[in-house]
Amino acid sequence: LLAHEKLAVPVTCKIRVFPEIDKTVKYAQMLEKAGCQLLTVHGRTKEQKGPLSGTASWEHIKAVRKAVAIPVFANGNIQCLRDVERCIRDTGVQGVMSAEGNLHNPALFEGRSPAVWELAEEYLDIVRQHPCPLSCVRAHLFKLWHHTLQVHQQLREELAKVKTLEAAAAVSRELKLRCQEDISRQKEGEKPSGGLPFFHWICQPYLRPGPREGSEENGGARGKRALEEEEGGTDVLSKNKQKKQLRNPHKTFDPSLKPKYAKCDQCGNPKGNRCVFNLCRGCCKKRAFREAADCPGHGLLFKTKLEKSLAWKGAPSRLQEPQPAGPGEPGGLPEVVGSALA
Repeated sequence: LLAHEKLAVPVTCKIRVFPEIDKTVKYAQMLEKAGCQLLTVHGRTKEQKGPLSGTASWEHIKAVRKAVAIPVFANGNIQCLRDVERCIRDTGVQGVMSAEGNLHNPALFEGRSPAVWELAEEYLDIVRQHPCPLSCVRAHLFKLWHHTLQVHQQLREELAKVKTLEAAAAVSRELKLRCQEDISRQKEGEKPSGGLPFFHWICQPYLRPGPREGSEENGGARGKRALEEEEGGTDVLSKNKQKKQLRNPHKTFDPSLKPKYAKCDQCGNPKGNRCVFNLCRGCCKKRAFREAADCPGHGLLFKTKLEKSLAWKGAPSRLQEPQPAGPGEPGGLPEVVGSALA
């Protein structure tokens, strides 16, 4: 409410739904009363992420749309332009948002499914005009080339290791050539593999796989560590750990071989090896400031700086002490006047 009253711009909100429709509606009405002027409803619960994404509930979105007077946008299950039209028709919302569908096919709202390299080249041209971090470029190219990288997996590693924009563009060009070779070898009447609606070189949505079968027995999807242990114990490394080991062959992930750190006396975090208080940096800084003390181990010099400050403040006062003036000096004016009067 305070943001609505103080800000000169409209306040907009985006929420996920609760499992219960009634609870979701009450939450939306609360936001409306607080001054929200546009509400986007993602039709998944907070637990529906990653392999547990599942299908978004348009029923929740429809109920919210009927219960509030402000504009409502829908989010979830948008893979093509037909989904946009169907969502507006089924829920009555004023607008639709898309995340993964739009990342895999930026032409989604145009109703097109162009060749991947067409949009990849357009995107790289935009980046050259408006530079951004290379990590963002890689992330977008991974989304665009997702299905092709499942076929030409060796180029996936190359794209992950690029250090410059031009190197990323070179991998994208190589992927384009591979796709054109695949097109030239395509047989008449051949259908896309892997259950895809289009061939891998065509922009299309990525349908996230659901949780593994049998996960319900354990009350939900099992964590990555549990799956690793099931498949062969600690000898099986995750993909991220395998990549780290490629970069550093001597790296070990055995907890028993990791160095043991002494704990901070206050918070339990690793303490500084040369800390005079046996504390971590955060706790040491608070104590050194409170006691006006020094800790050379953490480079904290509160006492030294205080002493220097007091010495600096005292120096000017000694220089400005009044000096006795002689009769012929400016300070001896009373004597000069007195002699003239005499």
